[in-house]
Amino acid sequence: MTNVTAFAAQIRDRAGKGAARATRREGRVPGVIYGDNQDPVLISLDPIELMKQINVTGFFARVYEVDVAGEKYRVLARDLQLDPVSEQPIHIDLMRFSAATRVNVDIQVNFENEDKCPGLRMGGVLNVVRFAIELRCRPDNIPETLIADLSGLEIGDSLHISAIELPEDVELTITDRDFTVATIAAPTVMEEETSDEVDDEEVIADTDAAETGQAGEAAENTDEGDSSS
Repeated sequence: MTNVTAFAAQIRDRAGKGAARATRREGRVPGVIYGDNQDPVLISLDPIELMKQINVTGFFARVYEVDVAGEKYRVLARDLQLDPVSEQPIHIDLMRFSAATRVNVDIQVNFENEDKCPGLRMGGVLNVVRFAIELRCRPDNIPETLIADLSGLEIGDSLHISAIELPEDVELTITDRDFTVATIAAPTVMEEETSDEVDDEEVIADTDAAETGQAGEAAENTDEGDSSS
């Protein structure tokens, strides 16, 4: 069952850009609650409270219960507009849903048991291909995270989506392939050291060649001097 976060909103009387600007001048964030075949509800939110929610991971995958003048709406955040300079919220769209609604959401992947991963213990590097996975499910059934178990993975191994257990009644939006979520890559330090060794060998070879050439030139000059005398 999805955790529900509650916060309050106020009714807005008018729609339109002018009314939205007036709301922002009053120090609040304009927004709208729409969907579920009902009339939209114009609202305004406290910017500090809204920013607290935005800064929590999974903002668009969390169910909110918005109290508007005593009437409560269960919603998902579907669109958020930010000021390009201050990066503060200037408008938000909240979608109402019913028991039959199914939505697409991006869910963060958490990697566990790194201490039980032989590849990482040998100095390998966790290369994350997908930090989040898009799922389709009912809003009340949105998982907080997906767990990827790294136990037993060696250097060069890949972890695919089939290795991650999905909650009941939750499905992937990508179903045509067993896509890669992460790999255990070889240590980059070893590669850099190997590259440095090759470079050092090239430098030594170049130095030897230069010294050999200089010695040859010196010998030729000596021979020329002896001949002229």
